[in-house]
Amino acid sequence: MVPAQPAVTAPPATLAEPAPASARQPAVAATPQSVGVDTSTPTDVAGLGRLRAVGFIAPALVLIGVFLVFPALWTLYIGATNFRLTGVAARTPDFVGLDNYRRALSDPSFYRSLWLTLLFVFGSAVIGQNGLGFVFAWGLRGARRWVRRTAESLVLLAWILPSSVVAFLWIALLERDDGTLNELLGRAPGVPWLVRYPMLGIIVFNIWRGTAFSMMLYSAALSAVPPSHLETARLAGSSTAQTLRDVVLPHIRRYALSNTLLITLWTFNDFSPFLLTAGGPNHGSETTPVYIYNTAIVGGQMGYSGAISLLVLLINLLLALVYLRAARTSRRLSGG
Repeated sequence: MVPAQPAVTAPPATLAEPAPASARQPAVAATPQSVGVDTSTPTDVAGLGRLRAVGFIAPALVLIGVFLVFPALWTLYIGATNFRLTGVAARTPDFVGLDNYRRALSDPSFYRSLWLTLLFVFGSAVIGQNGLGFVFAWGLRGARRWVRRTAESLVLLAWILPSSVVAFLWIALLERDDGTLNELLGRAPGVPWLVRYPMLGIIVFNIWRGTAFSMMLYSAALSAVPPSHLETARLAGSSTAQTLRDVVLPHIRRYALSNTLLITLWTFNDFSPFLLTAGGPNHGSETTPVYIYNTAIVGGQMGYSGAISLLVLLINLLLALVYLRAARTSRRLSGG
């Protein structure tokens, strides 16, 4: 009989000693490069190639350079000279530095034209086109389709017609002897409307001509107002004024600021009043664009008119900055 062997027990497991610091390697996280992922920023999504891409935008750059950059630089140059249309100064103009700008800033005629321009912009664009465009958009919102289309077409017609055609129509309307308005009023002799009320005439003319843009923009803006909000305001018994103030205006505030900025800049530089009154009578409707034209072409003072043009550009930039600041403030208040 074989004696039983004692059971062999394994020695107790001992904890491994930690490796020295020099032997420990830091854990390296897997990176896109380590797994073969291309992280390079795509620079040619369309696959055109740099040369063909430059070829596509080259015509636009040429047009911008010829019709925007070059005239701006030329205006800056002649504004610092005594350049004229005729005479010795037309052939060899002298550099006068800031003399033209100092003359413009002390010229009462320039300030008069600037005041008339601000009056023209405020009356015809900020108040007239803005207000009438919104009234049309709000009033046609619930109209029948054919009524809305007909009204929009008539308003757009005044906008798309050439300025010369529109000016002729208004001259025929307001003419003293055989004008349509005097015939309708039965006045004999007739009233010379554009002579007696030149600023009022060009303000009403610009309102009639430019309302279409504001109407279209506000029509698009009003479509973004949730109908449920308008219905809630109606059920709560809100008046039309309260609905516009508390429901509609918060939704279209940005659109209103954008529209006001665009029509302000367009109207500030609008030359159409010249077609009606040529700045008269006695400079009574000579807005700044008309004053620049009369100074440069009629008076032949190209250098002086160039300085005034640059000042007008700076005023436009200032107006744009004011509107953009108001837009940012509105966006911050609305939490957008």
